Amino acid sequence: MNFDGTLAMLGPIGGPELIVIFLVILLLFGAKKIPELARGIGKGMGEFKKAKEDFEEEIKAGEVEGKTEWEKKSTPSDDDADHDAGHDSHPAAKED
Repeated sequence: MNFDGTLAMLGPIGGPELIVIFLVILLLFGAKKIPELARGIGKGMGEFKKAKEDFEEEIKAGEVEGKTEWEKKSTPSDDDADHDAGHDSHPAAKED
């Protein structure tokens, strides 16, 4: 698909285009419905922002939890150190 000619003609949306879009919305929904629509859009954006923040907090908490789990697994525990100190695991290390 070659959009060079088609999309190049559209260009950025300027003042006159925004006025036309606003007038079309005004004709479609009427003056009484526009504030209701704006409130609905505002509430939706607020809910979306809150959900995004909750999701980011959950991801960060998961990262911290995963990091601590990883560090627990990568460092030997005290029980493992006591167990290894009492027994030589390598047979060549034993002297008879």
